[in-house]
Amino acid sequence: MMRLEHRSKLSREQVLQQLKHNFGEGGLGLEPKEETAACVTFEGGGGYVAASLCEDKGGTRVDIVSQEWDYHVKNFISNLREKARMPRSEERG
Repeated sequence: MMRLEHRSKLSREQVLQQLKHNFGEGGLGLEPKEETAACVTFEGGGGYVAASLCEDKGGTRVDIVSQEWDYHVKNFISNLREKARMPRSEERG
């Protein structure tokens, strides 16, 4: 099991959208099990990814706990960093 915390310049809604895109249908295909405005949980492949989102100083604090999906969570955090650096016109996905 792995736990990561990341502070992003993206809004909570943008981070939630990226989580769904990356881990849900169209991404890794994990099944969404729970979703609120502040958290989302995906399950599949013998593991899970659970993310909690809090607004934090003009951005969002993301706390992610994963089991069996650690590599993909690390890639997700890396991609969030890149998206936060891009001007809006260059955002992808």
